[in-house]
Amino acid sequence: MTADLQNPIFQDADKAREFLEATRWPDGPICPHCGALENIRKLEGKAHRPGLFQCNSCEGQFSVTVGTVFERSHIPLHKWLLATHLLCASKKGMSAHQLHRMLGITYKTAWFMAHRIREAMREGHFSGPLGGTGKTVEADETYVGGKEKNKHRNKRTKGNIGGKGKEVVFSLVERGGSVRSHHVPEVNAKTLRPILVAQIDRKSFLMTDEAGQYYHPGKEFAKHETVNHGAGEYVRGEAHSNTVENYFSILKRGITGTYHHVSQQHLKRYLAEFDFRYNERSGLGVSDDERAVKALKGIEGKRLTYRRPDKTDNA
Repeated sequence: MTADLQNPIFQDADKAREFLEATRWPDGPICPHCGALENIRKLEGKAHRPGLFQCNSCEGQFSVTVGTVFERSHIPLHKWLLATHLLCASKKGMSAHQLHRMLGITYKTAWFMAHRIREAMREGHFSGPLGGTGKTVEADETYVGGKEKNKHRNKRTKGNIGGKGKEVVFSLVERGGSVRSHHVPEVNAKTLRPILVAQIDRKSFLMTDEAGQYYHPGKEFAKHETVNHGAGEYVRGEAHSNTVENYFSILKRGITGTYHHVSQQHLKRYLAEFDFRYNERSGLGVSDDERAVKALKGIEGKRLTYRRPDKTDNA
């Protein structure tokens, strides 16, 4: 895929379909109904729509969009590819309002397209834990949503949930590697420990701030160091949480500057979007083109049914 927006795959539905077929089926079509790799023929002629295949093993018919987030969409495929590229190439995201203007579709359609693409970006399962011997993972939490005056941690709030209208985001970042973000109900050892021990290799070095919820879980790792932000300490040798803080700065600029407000229901998909772009960033040698292709490879096996945009979701 190329960054040239005049590329035929962004302008012509047939070219887009051929590109998606080559991306999803590099070794030839696979029946989404029975998984057959052979005895599949392409249906030609005016009686059949372009890109239709028939599996002679199960007698099912299918196209490249069956079994994906694009299935049963009436939006031309070239607009799907362009929307995917734009969302993958925009570091701080792209609003549904912007997509609706650029693609010439309604806002409601653009909103739903964007959520389907975010679902494609979401990792259905993680390949393994972060970190390992000699590696460092930083953990921290931040608060998003609500009015600007409420967007900072409220120490007096019971359970340390961050105050009215705010949602808690807990992220783990491996230095020089990937990030995994979670929308959690509150910040305490009970909610964070299961994530820490499931997502981080116990042989890792864990870096956090001085908050009490990390004290006991930190003992389960090879090493746990903290920095005392309350005392103005942010770096002490290798002890710091600057990597995860840098990720939060990108996330917050996107939420505040691009999406303005996201609903509690859909926050997990926005986190998947920002995680995906960070994990497939240019600093790791991934180009915009490659990032968009990787997102397209994630469309399989995920479906979202249509619903009206949430009145609190202004993206």
